[in-house]
Amino acid sequence: MSTSILEARHITKRFGGLTANEDVSLHLTGDPGQVVSVIGPNGAGKSTFFKMLSGFLTPSSGQILLFGQDITGMSPHKVARLGLVRTFQETTIFPDLTAMEHVSLAHQLHRTASDLEVVLRLPRARQDEQVLAQSSRDILALMELSASADTQARYLPQGLLRLLGIAMGLAAKPKVLLLDEPYAGLNPEETHRAVAITRKIAASGVTVLLVEHDMKAVMAISDRIHVLYFGKKIAEGTPEEIRNNPQVIEAYLGQEDEELGL
Repeated sequence: MSTSILEARHITKRFGGLTANEDVSLHLTGDPGQVVSVIGPNGAGKSTFFKMLSGFLTPSSGQILLFGQDITGMSPHKVARLGLVRTFQETTIFPDLTAMEHVSLAHQLHRTASDLEVVLRLPRARQDEQVLAQSSRDILALMELSASADTQARYLPQGLLRLLGIAMGLAAKPKVLLLDEPYAGLNPEETHRAVAITRKIAASGVTVLLVEHDMKAVMAISDRIHVLYFGKKIAEGTPEEIRNNPQVIEAYLGQEDEELGL
């Protein structure tokens, strides 16, 4: 029997008279390390769906399960502790902090020492510091950011800032990582690098669920794709199945084929 990783059961979200998502279901099963994409035109409800999965919004109806545990309406930090972590379109950075300091700060979810132990620099706090510092170095290496470890964020180009945002997400030690438009604003070379790094993250055993508009990247990296259109899911399948799906083609009518990768 396949292991259930993440399941959304008939999720609906209403804002007054506006329905952002209607009866959307998604079921990730099998081995860890898959890359699954959620795509759709602007206004399709992708971001709202991601917010519900990660606890930033509560569904109006439906249920969300993470490894079989009901997380519907659970706060984001509790969801993160259970292993589901979301990154954002815009990376929140502190311009004067280095890349290493950003990733170290993001590790605080897994600190074992109390605030008092940290202030007094007691043994458990010092041990935390050593363990989390090594973890930060490992994450920066995975993200190919080791050379920028001591560089202040203000001096990092957009492509490296995107990678830093993902690195901060990895510091929370996710089992499922939700990436919200990780390739937005990147040039082709930066996108190619980011896609390759996303593959490395998945290969490390993290299941990746991403929302992305770059269809070439989506088609290249995804094991499966789910398509939203006006808040409803209209298709799911392999990249090849999605590329040839008449409903998907119709939903994207009016946009350049080259842009969509269809």
